[in-house]
Amino acid sequence: MKHAAVRVTRHFVENLDAIEAFLHEANAEPEFEALLDDLFKEVIPALERFPDLGSDFFRRRPSSREAADLAATLRARLGSGTTLRELVRGDYLLLYSRCDHELHLLAIKHHRQLSFDFSEFWEF
Repeated sequence: MKHAAVRVTRHFVENLDAIEAFLHEANAEPEFEALLDDLFKEVIPALERFPDLGSDFFRRRPSSREAADLAATLRARLGSGTTLRELVRGDYLLLYSRCDHELHLLAIKHHRQLSFDFSEFWEF
């Protein structure tokens, strides 16, 4: 059985930088080292061997028409041979794409990180 080649995208690295800053602000720097250890010693090797380990990103029905349109656009951009998967690992959610034996780590978020920049919408 051929192992999948795991690639890290620039966006994934930017997410790691944001997680490091987030954990620094929370005085939880050792958690970042633990995250990196887990990624390199457990997660990436597991994905190399079992690239479908994560769940199908599109398995849930979108809750609005706008979300359904965005999902359809995303599916079209991915193409027929690429799947989008998500993996929950401890406090983190990873998003990755898979095309044949190549896997791209696209994004990672700590569950406590906000996904919205409220300062863009309201003045405080």
